Amino acid sequence: MRTVRTPFRSPRALTPTARVRRLRRRITVLFALTSAVGLVAMAALAVRSDGVRWREQLDQAMSADTNWALGLLETDEDGRLDTGVLLDNAGTACPPLFLLAARDTATDLVVQHAPRRPCLTVAPASVQRAALAAVRADDPRSLDARTTAGEPVRMFALPFYPPDAEEDAEPQGVLVSVADASAPRADHRRLTWVVTGGCALLVLLSAGVGHLLSGRAVRPALEVLDRQEAFLTDAAHDLRTPAASLRTLAETALRGETDSTDVHRRTLRLAEGMGTLVDGLLTRARLMSGTAVLAVEPLRLDQLVEAVVEDTAAGGRPVTVRAEQAVVVAADPDLVRRAVANLVGNALVHGHRPGEAAEVEVTVGGEGATATVTVEDAGPGLPPEVAGALFDRFRSGSGSTGLGLSIASWVAHAHGGGLTAEPGRRGGARFVLRLPAGGPPAP
Repeated sequence: MRTVRTPFRSPRALTPTARVRRLRRRITVLFALTSAVGLVAMAALAVRSDGVRWREQLDQAMSADTNWALGLLETDEDGRLDTGVLLDNAGTACPPLFLLAARDTATDLVVQHAPRRPCLTVAPASVQRAALAAVRADDPRSLDARTTAGEPVRMFALPFYPPDAEEDAEPQGVLVSVADASAPRADHRRLTWVVTGGCALLVLLSAGVGHLLSGRAVRPALEVLDRQEAFLTDAAHDLRTPAASLRTLAETALRGETDSTDVHRRTLRLAEGMGTLVDGLLTRARLMSGTAVLAVEPLRLDQLVEAVVEDTAAGGRPVTVRAEQAVVVAADPDLVRRAVANLVGNALVHGHRPGEAAEVEVTVGGEGATATVTVEDAGPGLPPEVAGALFDRFRSGSGSTGLGLSIASWVAHAHGGGLTAEPGRRGGARFVLRLPAGGPPAP
């Protein structure tokens, strides 16, 4: 029993187009992540700077109030603190001001004065903690705290010393001031949300911009892949029928069912047809990819058309050429010859009714800065179902490959002109090839 093996294809294998699209998605994600990292770093710096700023502002205000209150403290003859002047001249209830005095050591602090009805009620432990921090550091200290109701406050502790104290003397006490931090914290929280939302919006915008830019970056690659896929499809589509015909003819010849002379004649005809197909496919691929370089030179368009018609209609098929005047253009002779030959050949094949001979008329003329080649037949006309896409591949509407008109249209556009189709005067089709008299535009 014979085992037929099929090539294994991994389920994760991707087509070239899919890989390019995946690359675009990765570029978009990388662009968004890079922007996100930068924006998050800037946002964190802005939020942190704002948090430092509002705390410094509160600390400066409390430092000014506490130093002013410190100037009102006095010491009696026994070296004890006298708070009379302070209590008589300063309201210590709002913002609350606490006076802690040292007993045996600097860290043994007792509250000597506390406001009776402060506007901000703070736990004694919080006041004690702020005072001890200032004493141990031997420097003014500030910290965040909470009231007994849970509201945020800022506490500032300032140690003070006896008059004429030496440099290594221990503090005599500590003044602790309390400030309401609800409004600054609310502003800071609002800024945080605004910055966060702005960062999220900018990241989304960055992702969108990255998606657009990556799309423009990979678009040439996708176009190349599309052209390659179109070429392969064209080649497979156009060569399948003649290849099958050659195989059938060879099998018939091997069985001896056909005369050898007839086999050779049909083989030659099929080979010539395949050569024409391959030549047309390659020309179209070069035109679509932009690799076909125009060999522009001054060209007598009327003479070229007459030569093409003479070669195309060599079998006695009626083709009339009318050249109103000598028409000179700057164009690629080979490409223009192929375009004209395709139009004339298309008219000879499809431009007649069943059982009737083809009647084709070719007119060469000039309209100002534009030279025209008009190919008109007396056939059944343009099929309505293909009139809108007549110059696309595989859209001839008559069972042919449809490459001839497509190539002619590409040649016209490559020279800065155009190709149009319209009903003819005799009921058939009329194709007008337009080329600039001054040659193609600069690339």
